[in-house]
Amino acid sequence: MRDNGLTGTLPCCLANLTSLQYLDISYNDFTGPLPWCLANLTSLLCLDISSNNFKGQFPVWLLNNNTKLERLYLFNNSLSGPLQLPIHPHTSLEELDISINSFNGHIPTKIGAYLPMLQILNISRNYLKGSIPSSFGDMKSLEHLDLSSNLLTGGIPEHLAMGCISLQLLALSNNRLQGKIFPTKFNLKSLLPRWLGNKSFLMEIIMSKNHLKGPIPLEFCQLESLEVLDLSENNINGSLPSCFPPSSIKQVHLSKNKLQGQLSDGLSKKGNIPDLIGTFFDLTYLILSNNDFQGEVPISLCKLSQLRLIDLSHNKLSGHIPPCLNITIVTVASDHVLSLERLVNMSLRKGETIEFTTKTRSYSYQGRILSYMSGIDLSNNKLVGAIPYKIGNLVGIHTLNLSHNNLTGLIPSTFSNLKQIESLDLSYNNLIGKIPPQLVELNNLAVFSVAHNNLSGKLPDRIAQFGTFEESSYEGNPFLCGQPLPKSCNAIESQPKDSSIVGEDNDFIDMNVFYISFVVSYIVMLLGIVAVLLINPYWRRRWFYIVELWTTSCYYFVINHLHK
Repeated sequence: MRDNGLTGTLPCCLANLTSLQYLDISYNDFTGPLPWCLANLTSLLCLDISSNNFKGQFPVWLLNNNTKLERLYLFNNSLSGPLQLPIHPHTSLEELDISINSFNGHIPTKIGAYLPMLQILNISRNYLKGSIPSSFGDMKSLEHLDLSSNLLTGGIPEHLAMGCISLQLLALSNNRLQGKIFPTKFNLKSLLPRWLGNKSFLMEIIMSKNHLKGPIPLEFCQLESLEVLDLSENNINGSLPSCFPPSSIKQVHLSKNKLQGQLSDGLSKKGNIPDLIGTFFDLTYLILSNNDFQGEVPISLCKLSQLRLIDLSHNKLSGHIPPCLNITIVTVASDHVLSLERLVNMSLRKGETIEFTTKTRSYSYQGRILSYMSGIDLSNNKLVGAIPYKIGNLVGIHTLNLSHNNLTGLIPSTFSNLKQIESLDLSYNNLIGKIPPQLVELNNLAVFSVAHNNLSGKLPDRIAQFGTFEESSYEGNPFLCGQPLPKSCNAIESQPKDSSIVGEDNDFIDMNVFYISFVVSYIVMLLGIVAVLLINPYWRRRWFYIVELWTTSCYYFVINHLHK
């Protein structure tokens, strides 16, 4: 009866089906409380009432009577009240999902003892508070644990870290947890997808938006199957472990922490994100923004053929932008995203997102749309040098932000190849020359800014997308002219008098050439005078006479003034 638009209350006549083993009434519009008569379905193995509008408390009576029940899905309803445990331990229940409800109170301290055989437990997106019970460590078969988006406080129990030896996914994001990421003893190293056989799947640790502090434990290096690590928006400090990240990693989210060190090429240097990161060929998202990383952008990032999003913004990176920097453009959803969508009974990953700034705003991407997003954000660093023209080869990129750096040189005309780009921000640099007129070909461009540079000349024609950009896109460039700026274009106004560049985009004087020419001319003039004096005796005598006369005059002038 799944997804049939059924309404009203659930009829008690279902209780007559005493041999019923599977009941799925999810994705309908049933209301009211769950009828107690369902307790008569003692042969029931799976009950799915998710995505309805059922009200009332947690149906603990269902667990007390249906001792054979293996899977219970209650997510996305209007259930409320405390989470209750059965009278006796329920040794058959393997999967329990009560996410997206209004349950409140504390998680029962003995939950591990009364539900010992759970493999999947999702109680996310409720109003549960208090600490995480250490009895979770008694669930030896627990593979997926999602406690995210609640009001939990305290730290992560040591018994959980030591006891849950089968854990594959741990989601603790959007709580109020604090303390160390994990205690010293750490045994979560069996993150293998037994329940999907040999098919590869995302192995995830998600603990973002808490108050966790301290360094990333060395034990993370033991997680050989870890593919997603999200520790963003915490107070994590220190440097990354020398063996970090694991070789199977696909997503790294460490933004908005207090990590530091250099992005250099040594595994043993404290605080580095190693150049060897280029060997992690499956890495798709690298999010390290809002930290204190220093050094250069590792050139080894060029080796990551699956990388789609690079966010190194708001750090202290210096040096040049690697000319080989690349991202992957995806036109179809990847296998792991499709796999997630096939898990219709699991809402575990529906709330998890990747945050990335584009069009001057931070957006959250998830699901299928995430597989289409691609971009590079190196803004708010100390990068220098010219923008590599090869970036213009990233023809499918959606956003590029190089603002608030110390970049120099011209805007590459190859940027006209970025046909899919929607946001291009080059503001607050030291760029010079003209804005390439070919950029008007970028028909998908929604946000464009070159403000606060040293650009000059006429603005691109106000056609297509460029007809929508206002003065704020160009402000802070005193030698730009044309609409929408108030300055009209003429040869005098549009050229800076002290420009030091000459090239294909302007006709300004190169000051270095000027100084060299002046010195050479001066030396040539002196050598010419010496040559004339050596060749012509008459001019030589006249020269010495003038020098002698000038010297005598100066001498008597000084003597006369000294006597006075």
